Amino acid sequence: MYRTHTCGELRASDEGKRVVLAGWIERIRDLGGVKFIVLRDRYGRTQIVVNPDSPAYETVTQLSREDVINIEGVVRKRPPNAVTSELTGEIEVLAEKLNILSKSDLPPFYPGDDVSEEMRLKYRYLDLRTQRMTNNIITRHKLAFAARRYLSENNFLEIETPYLTKSTPEGARDFLVPSRLKKGSFYALPQSPQLMKQILMVSGMDRYFQIVRCFRDEDLRADRQPEFTQIDIEMSFVHMEDVLQLAEELIRSMYAEVGIKLPEKFDRISYEEAMEKYGSDKPDRRYGMELQDLTQFFKSSEFKIIQDVLSKGGSVKGFKARIPMSRKIADEYSEFVKNFGLGGVLWFRLENGQIASTTVKYLEKEYTEISKAYSMEEGDVFILAAHDNRERLSEALGALRLKIGREHVKVEGFDALWVIDFPFLEWSEEENRFVARHHPFTMPYEEDINSGVELSKVRAHAYDMVINGFEVGGGSIRIHSRELQEKVFDIIGLTKEEAQEKFGFFLDALRYGVPPHGGIAFGLDRLAAIAVGADNIREVIAFPKTSSGTCLLTNAPSKVYPSQLEELGITLKE
Repeated sequence: MYRTHTCGELRASDEGKRVVLAGWIERIRDLGGVKFIVLRDRYGRTQIVVNPDSPAYETVTQLSREDVINIEGVVRKRPPNAVTSELTGEIEVLAEKLNILSKSDLPPFYPGDDVSEEMRLKYRYLDLRTQRMTNNIITRHKLAFAARRYLSENNFLEIETPYLTKSTPEGARDFLVPSRLKKGSFYALPQSPQLMKQILMVSGMDRYFQIVRCFRDEDLRADRQPEFTQIDIEMSFVHMEDVLQLAEELIRSMYAEVGIKLPEKFDRISYEEAMEKYGSDKPDRRYGMELQDLTQFFKSSEFKIIQDVLSKGGSVKGFKARIPMSRKIADEYSEFVKNFGLGGVLWFRLENGQIASTTVKYLEKEYTEISKAYSMEEGDVFILAAHDNRERLSEALGALRLKIGREHVKVEGFDALWVIDFPFLEWSEEENRFVARHHPFTMPYEEDINSGVELSKVRAHAYDMVINGFEVGGGSIRIHSRELQEKVFDIIGLTKEEAQEKFGFFLDALRYGVPPHGGIAFGLDRLAAIAVGADNIREVIAFPKTSSGTCLLTNAPSKVYPSQLEELGITLKE
């Protein structure tokens, strides 16, 4: 028997028990000839004591850190001055037998050492031995388990959809898989099971879910991976309200499983309100500092920079903050907003009851009015900017607000909300056409379509769940009319032939009786990262890719043998 108990299990009540433990050696100490071993597994740590007269003593001299051993011995209480706060801190095991199961070479680092992320990913099996990473993976498992339990208890069926599917490029690039049997043809790894889950609704499977891998060949950042995991959900005979209520209950139950209490009711704000107040469609409201429209204060301003913007129909916006401010800091903020197409920022603060600013001699009247209107107090700072594109202005100030919040505001707790009423379409400068903001299967507001409003003003029955400034889930009510679906394809510039080529199988399904349906998909990686307080989803994925899409553990992607390419009918160009 390798073990009777885990290394995190034994307590003072187990005193006198004969036990067998197995694990990795974290530390070995010698105190007056007595050997103390800290034995570790994923459940915790237990101190092992080997006396010089123990039959196991000779074997201890052969041991080194990270060796895998098992020991047999008797549980005893520690002396009062040796008790620690560890789960097993009241006891130790007096070893009588010790077996070496596997020797470890000298590792490039020991679990818990402060090393680069590159080293951690290359030797991920060492990194995963740390208590922090172990806890992260356990938290992820608990969230997934809670989702399965909740959805199963609510009559959802877990149904698998294909990983080898048809390429229907809309948005991110597909990962393509060549077919050996049909040379020149390719499968695509699914970016999401979107069409398949809608077809399941047509099939009568009225409540579907799947914890599914998805694949997108796109540029990566902290919260993106080329392969990621979704909790995918679809429901028939539902309105938007039905989906939102179920999704809230699901996420509350998942987070409760890991000891996190979310609000009893999630606030709802429109996309337009989110952009106006926070400059983001995934606002983190914990920072406060809402954006304010200040245009009215500058209508008669003679300050040329603002005068020029207002003459073009532009706006002035800003926000109040309690932060240090100097010319150097203001220059840094100006450089930051230039990345968004703005010329820079203006600022003023209240100092000894007076307005202080590098531009006070030009704008003292305006600054004074703003300070009174927004009840500024000693030390408050107002940061503002102007631009003729209101959306760009909001986005820039929203990004600056987040930067300042992360650097200067200590936040606690969880803020959860829905963002609803997204634009149905957005204009793509790159493609010179309207594209679907979410995807082209989202139901638009019928009153917007029928009233003949501008396409850019049409709203969608789409919704995103946002927790602490991260979009953790997104979904919509779907189009269930073939005629409307074809009309949408036409609006986004797909000819009938292109629509038939890409989505013919789906359009055919829409001919045979389609229930009203909608759904949502949650990013399990993001939910787990928020739960453990990680900035990067790589911290909650066992074997993640780097920001360049490579796996440092296996060196994937890698070259393949010429014979494999020949078998697939593929020739590489230099």
